Amino acid sequence: MEYNDQMKHRVKRVEGQVKAILRMMEEEKDCKDIVVQMSAARNALDRAIGVVVSTNLEQCVRDQIVKGEDTEAFIQEAVNLLVKSR
Repeated sequence: MEYNDQMKHRVKRVEGQVKAILRMMEEEKDCKDIVVQMSAARNALDRAIGVVVSTNLEQCVRDQIVKGEDTEAFIQEAVNLLVKSR
């Protein structure tokens, strides 16, 4: 699978959020503020997972249709990946 710039940008954004969380901890910021930022980073990572899985699923399904083969296994695998990610 080819990972496009949009996917990479999402992960870089999460990386920036995590670095900011560490900086906040070093500066002994309020617990509530840190937890809010942790939640935002987790949500951003969840969205990145969704983009990666859906893009891969779309490509796999298209390839299977072109080959005239069943797509059910790929759909089930994508669902399993999303369930595991939570």
